[in-house]
Amino acid sequence: MEFLTTPTTDLTYADVFLVPAKSEVISRMDVDISADDATGATIPLVAANMTAVTGRRMVETMARRGGLGILPQDVPLEVIEQVAQWVKGRHPVFETPLKVQPTDTVLDVLHLLGKRNHPAASVVAQDGTFAGIVRQQDCEGVDRFSSVGSVLRQPALTFRAEQFPSLQEAFVQMDSAGVSYAPVLSGTELVGVLTPAGALRSGMFAPALDGAGGLRMGAAVGINGDVAGRAAALVEYGADVLVVDTAHGHQQKMLDALAAVKALDLPVPVVAGNVVSAAGVRELVAAGADIIKVGVGPGAMCTTRMMTAVGRPQFSAVLDCAAAARDLGKHVWADGGVRYPRDVALALAAGASQVMIGSWFAGTVESPGDLVADADGRQYKESFGMASSRAVQNRTRTEDAYSRARKAMFEEGISTSRMYLDPERPSVEDLLDMITAGVRSSMTYAGAADLAQFRRRAVVGVQSAAGYEEGRPVRQSW
Repeated sequence: MEFLTTPTTDLTYADVFLVPAKSEVISRMDVDISADDATGATIPLVAANMTAVTGRRMVETMARRGGLGILPQDVPLEVIEQVAQWVKGRHPVFETPLKVQPTDTVLDVLHLLGKRNHPAASVVAQDGTFAGIVRQQDCEGVDRFSSVGSVLRQPALTFRAEQFPSLQEAFVQMDSAGVSYAPVLSGTELVGVLTPAGALRSGMFAPALDGAGGLRMGAAVGINGDVAGRAAALVEYGADVLVVDTAHGHQQKMLDALAAVKALDLPVPVVAGNVVSAAGVRELVAAGADIIKVGVGPGAMCTTRMMTAVGRPQFSAVLDCAAAARDLGKHVWADGGVRYPRDVALALAAGASQVMIGSWFAGTVESPGDLVADADGRQYKESFGMASSRAVQNRTRTEDAYSRARKAMFEEGISTSRMYLDPERPSVEDLLDMITAGVRSSMTYAGAADLAQFRRRAVVGVQSAAGYEEGRPVRQSW
């Protein structure tokens, strides 16, 4: 990457823009956006290890579309084991259906439909036999305590897992039949569902799969307690990427934690952070990190910069840290501060192998937490920062009351915030479509066929606040 003019100050994403260059890339679909950091991701996007962002549905969906989801460090190991077994058992193409029984109520169906980007739930009898489907419209105008069995219907189209057509043919069949939901059966057993959007995406995205063909997943560990023991357990349970995480990564406790993890000789990439300087990168790499997480204070839920004045504008932090990591044969993830697809493209141009997203993904149907409606009927989920008093209380629940109260005083994050779902893009899959489309287009403007070429060919200019505003649409759709 090179600058049009040498900057005289540190920069964040809004301060810069990409300059188009001569390109021989014919199609946006000709560019390869796979991460080149040995994590196995086929798109350069990571769902952050935040309690309000990443749970099993987020991990599953991200991996099916080629990305990574990192389970938070405060999830108990026994829960991690259960989630890992569940995620590894999901199909790489067929989506996991919402299931109800004939004896359940219409109210049960209505509560479930908001948890997936699906227009229906599948009805499965107690013996496991597929019985039918229930759509949103089937639940309208009937008593909410009516049984599912009284409103279920047979789907207009089903697929056989043993004789599944091509994804293109499956899409055409659903389009011709005018259906938005098709169960996939093996015998009388329901093994998954397919939607037109799912078929289209599976033809465009390659899933992130492990050596056994299971969906990839990541998990985080903090720098306190039995770091080595938890790290070993996470990998044993199925974590394909390990993240050693703390807000201030350039400290001795992090170096000690990395040394303990490195001594295990684990067969997975180890990510560590967060830092914002080349010196921090070099020390974490020396301690055993394969990938460095970059970012202090740019997150939407983070108050670190306002509380402490500590941090660094994210574009310059990524640029500096990526150069240091590249000299050592390592990589960086840009963590935080992205609000638009352009920000992701700029982080990749600055040298990141992947971009970690938190709050942007919190307001989706796949994130953990209940879907709530405000007084105007707008749907949202609650989000909170991982350095907030709420998160600290969750992580320190085994400590005595005095210790917990004292640590909660040092919060550097927002404890509650409403993350509204975009009615046009309620699913993280919708956001992945938008983000990857933007990144692909950015690469074609730069004439880059892959991320390595993008880093080399990108030309970046510095702009005024007025220049940034000039590029914003009058009515934003995201």
